[in-house]
Amino acid sequence: MERDELARRISAVSQLSGSFRLRSGSIADTYFDKYLFESDPELLQAIAQLLLPLIPADTEILAGLELGGIPVVTALSIASGLPAVYVRKEAKEYGTAKLAEGPDIDGRQLLIVEDVVTTGGQIVLSASDLRGLGGLITTAVCVIDRQAGGTANLAEADVELRSAFTRSDIER
Repeated sequence: MERDELARRISAVSQLSGSFRLRSGSIADTYFDKYLFESDPELLQAIAQLLLPLIPADTEILAGLELGGIPVVTALSIASGLPAVYVRKEAKEYGTAKLAEGPDIDGRQLLIVEDVVTTGGQIVLSASDLRGLGGLITTAVCVIDRQAGGTANLAEADVELRSAFTRSDIER
């Protein structure tokens, strides 16, 4: 699927208008319901294909953030052949009590995978947590950058943001 067609389809499926409180606490009149494009196998496969060239060459493990990054990282893992680790917002209190589920990340180059980025706050927090576990992080990819400060905030945390689309690419 061509990039412009994918942008139109993501917009048609997931762009909502109204008043929405974002994770950052700000109020937006446009919202991208990521679950509506992530639950569509054809769109998810096309998104993974579009993200493939954004993966840095030295990436060893893809790190998908809970919850919206998990479908994207799984599709990208299948498309790229790279292993995935699933990153919780906080370590679970039972079983293995892990923050990052999957292969060992200590000393490994990770690529954080997220769905929609506004301010990048969750990526900053998760990058810090993963670095605390020995993961090496320089880059994050996302499906949609809402263009609300995420790129600059991530740069301050030494993380480059690469996006498949920006808000202006998707808005109809």
